[in-house]
Amino acid sequence: MQLSFEHRSLLAPLAPFALIVAALGFTIALTPSLIPRTGGLQGVLAGAAFVTLYALAAGVTGIWRWLGLPVWNPRWLIWATKAVALAIMAYGLAQVTEWQNAVNAVAGMAPVETARPFIIAGFALAVILPALALGRLVRLLVVSAANRLARFLPVRLALGGALVLTAVLFWTVGNGVLGSAILRALDSAAQQVDALILDEQPRPVADVHSGSAGSLLDWTNLGAAGRARVSSYPTTAEIAELAGPDGPPVQTPVRVYVGLNSAETPEERAELALAELIRTDAFSRKILIIGTPTGTGWIHPASLSVMEFFWRGDVASVAVQYSYLPSWLTLLIEPEYGAESARALFRVIHDHWRSLPEDTRPRLYLYGLSLGARNSELSADVWDILSAPYDGAFWVGPTFTNPLWQEFTARRNPDSPAWRPVVGSGSLVRFASQQGIPDHGNAPWGPVRILYLQYPSDAITFFYPESLYRPPDWLSPRAPDVSPAFRWVPVVTFLQLLADLVAAFGTPIGVGHAYAARDFINGWYALSEPPGWDADRLEALRAWYVARGR
Repeated sequence: MQLSFEHRSLLAPLAPFALIVAALGFTIALTPSLIPRTGGLQGVLAGAAFVTLYALAAGVTGIWRWLGLPVWNPRWLIWATKAVALAIMAYGLAQVTEWQNAVNAVAGMAPVETARPFIIAGFALAVILPALALGRLVRLLVVSAANRLARFLPVRLALGGALVLTAVLFWTVGNGVLGSAILRALDSAAQQVDALILDEQPRPVADVHSGSAGSLLDWTNLGAAGRARVSSYPTTAEIAELAGPDGPPVQTPVRVYVGLNSAETPEERAELALAELIRTDAFSRKILIIGTPTGTGWIHPASLSVMEFFWRGDVASVAVQYSYLPSWLTLLIEPEYGAESARALFRVIHDHWRSLPEDTRPRLYLYGLSLGARNSELSADVWDILSAPYDGAFWVGPTFTNPLWQEFTARRNPDSPAWRPVVGSGSLVRFASQQGIPDHGNAPWGPVRILYLQYPSDAITFFYPESLYRPPDWLSPRAPDVSPAFRWVPVVTFLQLLADLVAAFGTPIGVGHAYAARDFINGWYALSEPPGWDADRLEALRAWYVARGR
């Protein structure tokens, strides 16, 4: 018994209905979303939207045929749909510069003369043509396998079996062969970058910095991100200049960093971090910060240094590297390893910290950016800290998978927007954006202060998987840095946000996932209330960071 699906040429015309739907997807994908895009990314996105919607529409057409419903497909219709599809796509390419500038305007960027429609078209074709060829190849394999299975099995069972066999084949090749090769290449490249020692990063002289002569940690094992952290600004002289003469003497900040190669396991690295903190007498400082790095081990230069300015260097910070891969790849390969490392570090430091007299131990804060914010969230079990809670947490650019962030956002007051929620009276958690922290009236901030800093244009935070079929809550009302021209469209908006997530790191400072020093300053000031910092001194600190491109 032969299957009712026939073989079709790999060069057969595209399905008319699916072609029109795909062309609409191509053009809609070029409309504004959260952040500006390069011509290449625009092209890849438009091509992906074309292919995705073509596949969905072709699937609907296939089901229609399978059900035996009437099909009207005259030759002239094929040519007419080609002309209409080309007109739709040409309209999108003609409008793309205007749409790009609508996003640039809210991002504070200068308008572009052209969004390079020919580059967009070229990249789109580089996605569309191979994808269509692959789709035709898959169909050929499915039909061939199904026709053979139909000799022994009922028709529908034969088709189902053919689909499963083809899916297994492509998954095995894609994931087991190509996927493994790509991951190995990325891992090797990241490892080489992590081992790189720059000439402008000499070994620290200060004994309170990891990697120094008296340190328990070898300078070469700190990794590139660790070496950048401990040798980062500010110097003691810079702190003294900006903090002013009034107040206690300026100290050299304690900077502890344990690289991935410093020990074998997360527990061993955590114990090494504690030993280094004890060696540097870090628990006698006024402020102690447990910083959780991003997937590469990176600590934002402005994130912890702001507190070193605020507290005249009387600050100790500690971080432990758990990966040298980019955050998105770390999430893909080893999503729980970073949380495991953060838990191990918090546990040993918190146990030692709470054993100290309450009136002499430092104020304890948690910090994390991006994937670091997620892992920092997961580091402290609420049942373990009830008797001795930390003083506060500053979580910047949280990922859309952060469990606490999701819970707080879901529990926001009904009159507050999803991009800057107000939760209850604000006694525990508050949210900040470029526009600052919302007014909570006279409501006091409690003994434990949690602050999220998030930009509404940051797709790392506001990627919304459900945008596949429903609009995100943060589109109504929308934030000032989200273009008024951004419109939700099923499927296409999901792909746009996915592209924004990938490109979130390449935006100007203060937009997307590029967090500005001024907002770290505002956040840490609200959390810790440092003495002696009036409006003029805060403005001078902001100017200092701006001069350094932060």
